[in-house]
Amino acid sequence: MPRLSDAEIAEHLAQRPDWSLENNEIVRTFRLANFPAAIAFVTHVAFLAEAAGHHPDIDIRYNRVRLALTTHDAGGLTEKDFALAAAIDEIMG
Repeated sequence: MPRLSDAEIAEHLAQRPDWSLENNEIVRTFRLANFPAAIAFVTHVAFLAEAAGHHPDIDIRYNRVRLALTTHDAGGLTEKDFALAAAIDEIMG
């Protein structure tokens, strides 16, 4: 899958305002009610990621979950990153 251009990344980010660009990744931190809710959320994300064949970097800090997406084998951001971000946003409502 080809890497996205800077203009394409900006266009996608405009559609995902809760995500930001950091070091060639798109990132978002989610705040959940408590630790069990954070783990349940991560489990849901894991199933989405496995189905997509695309896995985020995940950092859990009690009730906060930071997700970072990039397509390592493409050396940057691709459509896969934004498709998974959209699916994750959808489960959060």
